[in-house]
Amino acid sequence: MSVNWHDQSPIYRQLKEKVQAMILDGVLKPGDALPSVRQIAADYQINPITVSKAYQELVDESLVEKRRGIGMYVTEGASDKLLATERQRFIEEEWPAMLDRIRRLGIGADELLAQMKRGQTKGDES
Repeated sequence: MSVNWHDQSPIYRQLKEKVQAMILDGVLKPGDALPSVRQIAADYQINPITVSKAYQELVDESLVEKRRGIGMYVTEGASDKLLATERQRFIEEEWPAMLDRIRRLGIGADELLAQMKRGQTKGDES
């Protein structure tokens, strides 16, 4: 797990978002163990309480589960649940802002679709 901390949000939230991204990307799968709180704290030179807070939020959202004495594990269905949540958040929060900007810039649907197709072609070539 590679992380570059920034000042725009608390470190625990950035860590939580990194784990969420790893679940969405399939890097962490159901049943996979998360690194221990101590390991993450040592590796990234952050307070163990910060790591615990990030992990606890993941537990609260049922994305990971605590197994007493052995650690934290990704739950079954975590990816599907996270994907549904992220899609909903995108539609409700991010898309309206993007749509406003698209309209403000006068970009038409045809231009957006053409750009999307060019992007897909570039991705297919690599």
